[in-house]
Amino acid sequence: MAKRAIGRFIRVTPRKARTVVNAIRGRNVRDALQILRFVHKDAAQPVLKVLESALANSKAADATLDVDRLVVFRAIVQEGPKSLKRWRMRAHGRATQIIKRMSHIEIVLGEEG
Repeated sequence: MAKRAIGRFIRVTPRKARTVVNAIRGRNVRDALQILRFVHKDAAQPVLKVLESALANSKAADATLDVDRLVVFRAIVQEGPKSLKRWRMRAHGRATQIIKRMSHIEIVLGEEG
């Protein structure tokens, strides 16, 4: 029985979040939590929050669930909107956009075996 959690509109670039998510994909939940707590990346905090939410969702659905058997079945990062736009002044009175990217992080937990 797979349970999932989605973190939407997270203010971290998808490329940086994917490096963190690739480290926990396919691992045991306890190992993934340890990795996310000790990795030195800014994207680790939002991914940890989504993973803990997915764990809470699976515990709420089935109280007799064994947490040691849960694995990160699927973990993907999709690009969110680029609507948070900033402007940088340039030469000759022009301005160019600085695009602040967002991401949607989805983590699905399932039982191994």
